[in-house]
Order: sequence, then structure tokens, then C-alpha cells
Amino acid sequence: MIATAGLFLLDALLSFLTVALLLRFFMQACRVSFNNQLGTFVVELSNWLVRPLRRALPGFYGLDLASLLPAYLLQVVLALAVLLVRLGIDGATPGVWLPLVFWSGLLATLRLAIYLLIVALLLQAVLSWISPYSPLGQPLSQLTRPVLRPIQRLLPTIGGIDLSPLIAIVFAQLLLMFL
Repeated sequence: MIATAGLFLLDALLSFLTVALLLRFFMQACRVSFNNQLGTFVVELSNWLVRPLRRALPGFYGLDLASLLPAYLLQVVLALAVLLVRLGIDGATPGVWLPLVFWSGLLATLRLAIYLLIVALLLQAVLSWISPYSPLGQPLSQLTRPVLRPIQRLLPTIGGIDLSPLIAIVFAQLLLMFL
């Protein structure tokens, strides 16, 4: 019981930090301005981890690997903790479970990235109806634009309603089924 509660708390903490790191990665990749409430929050939450890594880990074609690598490693640590609690310390040899832990960390990071996209799409859709000039409207629009643009080119607005967020969410959910 205590182990389950500990895993829950560890999962909540590491997943929250992973989402913040992934958000920082995607905001930089999509050239979203960090001069807003969301950007300031993400930078202040993750700077203690990203800044030291930037000295040792350079970017790759404009991608911030210093934000992406710790997000992945946090999920690896979480997968390792889950495995150790379930199997025990001497449950299996490292040669057997170590590749599984790294693969599980990669899948968990991809799942969190897709969930982050779904939440951004939902928030953008709701804000476009309720408060289109919200301070979060512009960063969310910039963040989801690379996903929505190709869909908008293929599917025009119908009766003044843009269905591209709905199509993107359906594809994201479909992708989650395979992860």
C-alpha cells in the first residue's frame, strides 16, 4: 500500500516535470514566445535542469535537446521505479529489464507529448470560442499551428467552423492506441 502511494506521488511529480520540459521543448521548436504567463512559468519551472545541461548538450538543428533529454530520463527513472517495486530489487537481471525500462521510458515520453498536444488543441478550441484574445490564445495558436496547418489545407472551414482541431485530436487518439 505504501509502495503504491509512493509510486503515485513519484509518477505525479515526474510526469508534471516531464510535461513542463516537453512544453519548453515544443515551445522552442515552434518558435513560441516565452514572454507570456505560460512561457514564464515553464522557464522558471525547468531552468534549474535545462541551463546546466545546455553547456554540455548542444542543440540539434534548432531542437533543444537539453529540454528533451531530461524529459525522457525522468520517464526512464519512473519506469525503473515501477519495475523495481513490482519485481523487487533482485527480481531479474539487468540485461533483461534494462532495455525494457529504456523502451518504456520512450513510450511514456511519447504518450505525454501526445497528451500535451491534445490538451493544447482543446484549450485553443475552447479559448477561441470563449475568449479569443486571452493571453494564452497566441502561444497556444503558435504551438498547435504546425499540426493544424496541414489539416486546414485539406479541410476548409465548414459554415465558419474550423474542424481541424477535432481531426487532429482524433488522429492523436488513434496514435495513442498504438503506443
